[in-house]
Amino acid sequence: MARRERIVLEGVPCHITQRGNNRAVIFFKEDDYLQYKEYMQDASERFGCATHAYCLMTNHVHILVTPRMNVSLSKMMQTLGRNYAHYINKKYGRTGTLWEVRFKASLIDANTYLLCCMRYIEKNPVRARMVSKLENYPWSSYHTNGLNKADNLITPHLLYLSLGKDRQKSYRALFRLSEGAEFCDIRAASLGSWALGSKEFIESLEKRSGIHATPKSRGGDHKSKEFRKSR
Repeated sequence: MARRERIVLEGVPCHITQRGNNRAVIFFKEDDYLQYKEYMQDASERFGCATHAYCLMTNHVHILVTPRMNVSLSKMMQTLGRNYAHYINKKYGRTGTLWEVRFKASLIDANTYLLCCMRYIEKNPVRARMVSKLENYPWSSYHTNGLNKADNLITPHLLYLSLGKDRQKSYRALFRLSEGAEFCDIRAASLGSWALGSKEFIESLEKRSGIHATPKSRGGDHKSKEFRKSR
């Protein structure tokens, strides 16, 4: 079966996930997380991607970025993945592929899902029961977005900035909300590399790209039976 063409458009936030091959570990020691972040910052700056949120889990990563050009995202992830795989193979004397196939990319309707997607990404360690509190996990952007700790990797999105002067406090308050259907929708879209947003958003993406942005071309009906089955 032919591989479905990925949609990436300049100026549209994209939720990226990438896993280790066969879900194997990709971060072994603290230095590995630090090196990945260094490679990610270099690649994002080089190819023009603004990173709004991230979470580095033991065997996979979540990143929310806005590319400045259509080709920015693929170039960033190809360079990042290649450099990090070379680093791991050399450091630990391993061979073979580090990553599982290609990364997944889900375009996000910022007005509807951006802040929710940031929460989804940063809550991963708590959902996985790795920590009980978000601040106890060192490898996510929550420390910047929620606690105002400096991280040169992060470029705040305008919607995050719109939370106001006390934006970190307002952002932390969002994490007290229950995980509703939006979290399920984000997960389903991420697994299938589908776009997620309003009817108008989906129609705009499909018009600009000429590619179906949802499992079934139904004008952004992300609650369709086919979308739910993609979970």
